[in-house]
Amino acid sequence: MTEAQYYDVIVIGTGAGGGTLAHRLADTGKRVLLLERGGYLPRERDNWDSTAVFVKGKYRAPEFWFDKDGNRFPPEVNYYVGGNTKFYGAALFRMRPEDFGEVRHHDGVSPAWPLRYEDFEPYYTQAEHLYLVHGRHGEDPTEGPTSAQYACPPVRHEPRIEQLSHDLEKRGLHPFHLPIGVNLIQDDRGRAVHTSACIRCDRVDGFPCLVGAKSDAQVICVDPALERANVEMITYADVQRLETDATGRTVTAVVATVGDKDPATVRFGADIVVVACGAVNSAVLLLRSADDRHPRGLANSSDVVGRYYMRHNNMALMAVSREPNDTKFQKTLALHDWYLGSDDWDYPLGGIQMLGKSDAEQIHGEAPRWAGAVSPDMPFEVLAHHAVDFWLCGEDLPAPGNRVTLDGDGGIHLALDEKNNIAGLERLRHKLQDMLGHLGMHPHRLLSRSIYLHKGMPIGATAHQAGTVRFGRDPASSALDVNCKAHDLDNLYVVDTSFFPSIAAVNPSLTAMANALRVGDHIAERLR
Repeated sequence: MTEAQYYDVIVIGTGAGGGTLAHRLADTGKRVLLLERGGYLPRERDNWDSTAVFVKGKYRAPEFWFDKDGNRFPPEVNYYVGGNTKFYGAALFRMRPEDFGEVRHHDGVSPAWPLRYEDFEPYYTQAEHLYLVHGRHGEDPTEGPTSAQYACPPVRHEPRIEQLSHDLEKRGLHPFHLPIGVNLIQDDRGRAVHTSACIRCDRVDGFPCLVGAKSDAQVICVDPALERANVEMITYADVQRLETDATGRTVTAVVATVGDKDPATVRFGADIVVVACGAVNSAVLLLRSADDRHPRGLANSSDVVGRYYMRHNNMALMAVSREPNDTKFQKTLALHDWYLGSDDWDYPLGGIQMLGKSDAEQIHGEAPRWAGAVSPDMPFEVLAHHAVDFWLCGEDLPAPGNRVTLDGDGGIHLALDEKNNIAGLERLRHKLQDMLGHLGMHPHRLLSRSIYLHKGMPIGATAHQAGTVRFGRDPASSALDVNCKAHDLDNLYVVDTSFFPSIAAVNPSLTAMANALRVGDHIAERLR
């Protein structure tokens, strides 16, 4: 074991939370070390190949977790600089103001946060500007008040999606431009100009961006932070455990195996240690760091670490347009009219947004499941040309039994009730299904794109994971305080989506980014 140098701050993980925090701390002049479990994602043609990314899962981590019955499954995780933002769709929504309060659902209650929307609002604005979010505040009737407009105009709809927007408006609904983080400069017709990094292709959703034009944490935060002499990063640094002093109040060492080949065990020290490994792996690290002072794991005197895992109730669906859909950049529209309820349902349903455009390779990957669902007069290539793709997102509720645990061999177990609060999502699907004939679609063809959701294995679809190290004001029922510092330790913070007490029904990335900026300001002041 080798002893490494001492830093002011160590950040474990480089995704939406860790990468954004490092960017915030870069200007402090303090010595910041980023530890990343993986390396840089290879830039290669397979980045944009549907078979490689979706069918073969080339970039997923080659590991297995276990479900509540002990069955192995491959989780949807990627270990690269930038974390899972390398593969996300860059849909960067704010949570609604109501999401920060107690919300009653059909199957239970979504708990209130210890902070309000107003506490996050300035940081939402900063995160939107930092991550080049394109959108237009004021279009979505469910959104909260904003202190500033998006710095980038909305990504223009292509003709078929523009028609869909008009058709939804004719139904009395309020479609709006989906807020998306891309480095795009458009001309007056919405086309990418020659100086634009983004080329408006059909590879934004679920693919890494080969030209670096998607606003992921590596491109936006990590690489710029590393231009500062006070910020360092070590890749292929797999943190094994955190060690504390005799009092148990201070993390004194971060112990990691370092190196892609023949890794060596290295100890790092810092005044402040920040964990941002993703909701499952952050909980795993804290549980694995149990010691005499913390027999149930670090920050876990409340016994909540690993519990209350959430991952959204999602459906990826493909409708079939009567007219060809020549759209390339399809992820430009969203609909929240039933986010908080509807005229025939007293509980929240969730939101609808566009997915990236299906192609023939993805549809061929679904072919065995769709046998008999597609008429013989529409071959798969024709189906792909007529596909219009939707993402339905409903709220998962926090339950103590939905939890991450470790077995005696260090194996990761994820217990999950996959039927938690799905009634609203089913109603949302019926809302969409019933409208198809009025939207220029074949009314009875709404097909599941389960290949996008990890080949029909909901437990494996961990992209929107949250909630395992929740924050709160009461140390008896939460692991972190309102600044995301562990109640039980003086120098340990967690800044990924682990801190969420509830997950709302919008993509969690922007809230993780905004929170990292908020906590970054707190840590910077503490370092001063």
